[in-house]
Amino acid sequence: MRRPTAAVQYDPALAHEVPVTPIAPGTETAIHLQCLAVSTALSKYYVKNFITPEKVIDVLNAAGVRFMLAGAHGIGGWTNQPRTTQDVDVLVATRYLKAAVRVLRTTFPQLTVRDTPVVVRFADARTGTVLLDVMKPNQPLHRVAMRNAHRIETRKRVYQIPTLEFALAMKFAAMVSPYRDRLTKMQDGVDLARIVAANPKIQLVKLGQLGERVYRGGGKEIVEMVRRVRAGERFEL
Repeated sequence: MRRPTAAVQYDPALAHEVPVTPIAPGTETAIHLQCLAVSTALSKYYVKNFITPEKVIDVLNAAGVRFMLAGAHGIGGWTNQPRTTQDVDVLVATRYLKAAVRVLRTTFPQLTVRDTPVVVRFADARTGTVLLDVMKPNQPLHRVAMRNAHRIETRKRVYQIPTLEFALAMKFAAMVSPYRDRLTKMQDGVDLARIVAANPKIQLVKLGQLGERVYRGGGKEIVEMVRRVRAGERFEL
């Protein structure tokens, strides 16, 4: 048998995986909640001493902290294919950063805390596994996070996640970052492609504007990435 080539037409009937299901307009919040439940359950099963996103959300809400649920738990709904992850990522507004770190440190005293230039990491003292990241809004893209938030409201809690375009921009920023390892960037690329596949109605003008906040010329590049994903073409990390 010869190695298959790109010229062979993709046939869903022969694929091992189920194609990404497009998200119908108006169902975004419901899809997010479904995906959050799955990513939480998966992570709780695989990660020792896992801290749930809901717990972090409730702690920050009780403290009056303005924040956005990010990372795999925050964008999982936009991919419509949730996955497991070791940590919970939250992006906190500048004026609430100290309060967020203080209340989380008090709530989770079993975790060790390490302050870095871009994030405050909370790790399991025994295993060293990072279970919670508080992202600092010190990058041009992150400074407009709260202006690009999608509100999630249930009977139990209210919080924010990235809008569709902001989720794509965050993944793009991670992909082009010189401070991120290549294997993780590959996962970022998969996440970005899945978001594009699941959401046929992306506001490309808005996406381009957010891409420009990543770096000059980034707007054109991220819009081109969307085009390539939709056309089934390759794109570089």
